[in-house]
Amino acid sequence: MFIQTETTPNPATLKFLPGRTVLGEGTLDLRDAGAAANSPLAERLFAIDGVSGVFFGQDFITVTKRTGEWAHLKPAILGAIMEHFLSGEPLLREETGGGDTGDEFFEEKDAETVSTIKELIETRVRPAVAGDGGDITFRGFRDGVVYLNMRGACAGCPSSTATLKNGIENLLRHFVPDVVEVRPV
Repeated sequence: MFIQTETTPNPATLKFLPGRTVLGEGTLDLRDAGAAANSPLAERLFAIDGVSGVFFGQDFITVTKRTGEWAHLKPAILGAIMEHFLSGEPLLREETGGGDTGDEFFEEKDAETVSTIKELIETRVRPAVAGDGGDITFRGFRDGVVYLNMRGACAGCPSSTATLKNGIENLLRHFVPDVVEVRPV
């Protein structure tokens, strides 16, 4: 089994591509070892000293480090991923609803605007962000402000503010005149 690695814009996060499906649908963001209880792979990864976050995408895994150098952490992470896939264990022990958590909020009068915002995020933003090992999902819209949830490599990334302001905000403002600002949740 060959696992590719890629850097991400977040220096504390590395993307691992095992060459097979990781999470069939949605994404799953695990921020601590306690959240990893339903995933044998996440438990293996959090058992590595220095790992502070695990994010599962459709065909990738991003791992965020709290401490340590990638040169020391990477072999242990690669070993944990390889061990998991060779074991035949499922990614999740039970159905955990891998996708978003939290309710969306917006006023009914803004439903058409929200629909356009969501379509732009799905078709133009999420594919690009997934390429960097993260995910961005719509959380809400109020008074011209779009609220987005940033996960995986995007969470805590030094360039996430620039991505929001210069990239996503400009895109949404161009196509949806009602949008005045984009903020992370």
